[in-house]
Amino acid sequence: MQQRVMEIGVGMFVAAGMAALLMLALQVSNLANLSTGKGYYVTAHFENIGGLKVKAPVTMGGVRVGRVAGIEFDQKRYEAVVHLLINEQYNRLPKDTSASIFTSGLLGEQYVNLDPGAEDKYLVDGDRIQLTQSALVMEKLIGQFIFNRSNENSSEN
Repeated sequence: MQQRVMEIGVGMFVAAGMAALLMLALQVSNLANLSTGKGYYVTAHFENIGGLKVKAPVTMGGVRVGRVAGIEFDQKRYEAVVHLLINEQYNRLPKDTSASIFTSGLLGEQYVNLDPGAEDKYLVDGDRIQLTQSALVMEKLIGQFIFNRSNENSSEN
């Protein structure tokens, strides 16, 4: 009988471990936070999106208001076009809302942050966010820093 109790205990422990791993996988992959697709789509054009990915969060004031639904390249304007799905309960975003690409922490994932404007009219399905700020690319900044330092050193000589 004691052998049977031990086997049941080990089985419950293994099942709890598997459930914890499943929860961790859902949390890391962001599948638990996906919306049902109800809402409206807006687009934003960026010169550089860095490492932004489809399904990345769209936030406003630190609150998740949607997700990145798609990314494509505009061959006429040579810009990235980001399609944002905004959840239906956030239907009062002013037309002059701006979009920026930020990074969570130093090496974290990138996301789109929206800053509200002051206009009385609101974004609707199919609108385009006019004011955008591209991602900050560390490699580009480091290259500019090195280039400026080498110019300073050559002008001193």
